[in-house]
Amino acid sequence: MIGAFVYEPPTNPFLSVIHVDDDILVLNKPSGLLTVPGKAAEHSDCLEARALEEFPSARIVHRLDMDTSGVVIMAMRADAHRHLGLQFERRHTSKTYVADVFGVIENEQGEIDLPLRCDWPNRPKQMVDHEQGRKALTKWRVINRTETSTRVELTPITGRSHQLRVHMLELGHPILGDRFYASGDALEASERLQLHALSLTIHHPTGGERVTFEAPLPFQ
Repeated sequence: MIGAFVYEPPTNPFLSVIHVDDDILVLNKPSGLLTVPGKAAEHSDCLEARALEEFPSARIVHRLDMDTSGVVIMAMRADAHRHLGLQFERRHTSKTYVADVFGVIENEQGEIDLPLRCDWPNRPKQMVDHEQGRKALTKWRVINRTETSTRVELTPITGRSHQLRVHMLELGHPILGDRFYASGDALEASERLQLHALSLTIHHPTGGERVTFEAPLPFQ
């Protein structure tokens, strides 16, 4: 098990709304805030709880890691919840992330196809397992480089837990500030995980129009 951490989620802003209508609520989750409550009472503050204070009918559809920031969509009605749930299940959504990773990636783009499973003795960490792991596929491309890091656009084709974090580690370039998978200079390079869910594209539950929502990149 990973050692205990002090949970001090950011409170300003308390809730950042990107879009709301009769069907959906789109939020910008900050790094350091759980998407849903943890098991411990002191981990009750989360994006879901905050949303329910203002939007009592909102229901969780998907999650982001606590350390990851960016776009999260919730459903405002039961039929919209079913509609969105099927889209995620059938991979009819499209997600784009931006990450700053340690080291300089030489190639311009590529993909990582490595199956993942939970690393049970060290949960919630995940690990590559070619025999028991579930298929996990990530596409990546370089946005820009510095002398010590690379900014990449990441497109997860599957949605496994910690997928982007483990895949970039396996590529040899852990995400900066990743308290689970980075170490040394890569860990110390940032006080937060440099991973952000930049955009999410769905079919709107009413009418089926393809719509994209974005959350501004919070780290420069």
